[in-house]
Amino acid sequence: MNYSWAGIWESLSRHALSFSRRHTQHRPSLVSDVHSCPHTGHGVGLRMRSESIARRACSSNASGTTISTVDSDLRFTTPLYQLALNLENRMSKLAFLFPGQGSQFAGMGKSLADAYPEAARVFEEADDALGFSLSKLCFKGPDDQLKLTENTQPALVAVSTAAYAVLAARGLQPDFVAGHSLGEYSALVAAGALQFADAIRLVRKRGQYMQEAVPAGVGAMAALLKLPLGKLDAILAEAAQGEIVTAANLNSPDQVVIAGHTAAVARAMELAKAAGAKRAIALPVSAPFHCPLMTPAQDRLKPDLDATAFADLRIPLINNWQAREVRSGAEAREGLYQQVPNPVLWSDSIRALTASGTTRFIEVGCGAVLTGLLRNIDASLVGQKFGEAADWEKLNPQS
Repeated sequence: MNYSWAGIWESLSRHALSFSRRHTQHRPSLVSDVHSCPHTGHGVGLRMRSESIARRACSSNASGTTISTVDSDLRFTTPLYQLALNLENRMSKLAFLFPGQGSQFAGMGKSLADAYPEAARVFEEADDALGFSLSKLCFKGPDDQLKLTENTQPALVAVSTAAYAVLAARGLQPDFVAGHSLGEYSALVAAGALQFADAIRLVRKRGQYMQEAVPAGVGAMAALLKLPLGKLDAILAEAAQGEIVTAANLNSPDQVVIAGHTAAVARAMELAKAAGAKRAIALPVSAPFHCPLMTPAQDRLKPDLDATAFADLRIPLINNWQAREVRSGAEAREGLYQQVPNPVLWSDSIRALTASGTTRFIEVGCGAVLTGLLRNIDASLVGQKFGEAADWEKLNPQS
């Protein structure tokens, strides 16, 4: 069989035309005919779609169009459709995305540990590394303890690593990894740069340092939704009034999170609404993350990072701090240090991934926050998630 795209194109067209002849009462006079069978609703339009899909597949890297996004009617031309889809999946690139703080909930990770021995082993290792039952906190709560930053951070890394272990055991390996804030630690474990036990211990300290960097009530964070482009810098400058307020998470064109002194954040929220933001929402967080108020936490974390072994990455990372590709252990360590007081460049990170040929994304861990952000960054991007045992059935085994 000819496995070139031209061969797949020819075979798909021939197969679709044969299908249409079997399921319609007439032969199409034109390739563009879209008459259909009154019983199935499918028919000669399949040839048109099969030719279209093959053409687009030939230029998928340039256009962003993929076989999997084409009209689902074409699936009736299997097995050649599936062959083309499988070949495209091998040619396109896959990124694993790891979520950060805010995705946690009591019960997280339990279905993975119950269903998959490799996930259960991750939680056992976490309990051993920390000297207390992190697994019980993940599986049962209570919420007030799980929400403490020093507990939340290792809990989320444990769940993401457990989910990754399940995917890896079933042969799914990404071409790139990226993690949102805390999620960068999970991404580096998956990439082979950090040992899981080291990552768990680091993020527990990171959470403690961040919580202690700013007294309660002094700092705040807020999400600005649909703020008109070009307005943010002026708003932050006007709101500061001698205090700190900066961008913390540049999540998508429609969502920016700001952080800083409580009063300055409140002023920025009002200015943003006056400038046309659809909403400005105060976030229920325990500290103002990813702003210069976190410099004391950064300073305390540095000796811990320096004392931890970082290997070169088996899988390249797109980092938070610069939204660029990282391959060495030294770069990975520096990125974790620099991300503490600096903004998460998430929108730019996703664009860097797509510029590198990534068309498929799986969010690995709790929730689906990053999957939702994908669509806000680029409406053509679609992600899947894997953080619960039931999610496996929803993943395309060929992806």
